[in-house]
Amino acid sequence: MSGISYYTEEGYKSLKDEVHQLKTVERPKISAQIGEAIDKGDLSENAEYDAAKDAQGHLEAKIAKLENLLANARVIDDSNIDDSKVFILSTVRIKNIKNGAEVTYTLVAENEANLADKKISIDSPIGKGLLGKSVGDIAEVEVPAGVIPFEILEITR
Repeated sequence: MSGISYYTEEGYKSLKDEVHQLKTVERPKISAQIGEAIDKGDLSENAEYDAAKDAQGHLEAKIAKLENLLANARVIDDSNIDDSKVFILSTVRIKNIKNGAEVTYTLVAENEANLADKKISIDSPIGKGLLGKSVGDIAEVEVPAGVIPFEILEITR
């Protein structure tokens, strides 16, 4: 049994949409490919049939995995989040004390992390280091290059 995963409304909807796409578009495509391969005759030497069956197996495994994620998903109610400390869904402006660089990140669940959108996982080194901190606190974050001190400048939602 898989553990509980936390999602924003947007992330949960995206996961549901992906499952729907796989079931309603991709599954029928693969079924059609299998049908076409069967129509070509001898299945023992039919590479197209084997490839389509492999694709079907991968698709069904992916659908099962995503459905399991959905079954264990919990949508986070951000109206109850305390802005005085860093938690999941907090948007945090931090300053790297070593080089003075400032950056703003939103802490999200692992499955919603996207660095291009400035969304980092609460399970990442920086995310773990920031959790529970307040404005003015220094978070000592262990990264592969060593320990980086970050000052919490602002916490919003």
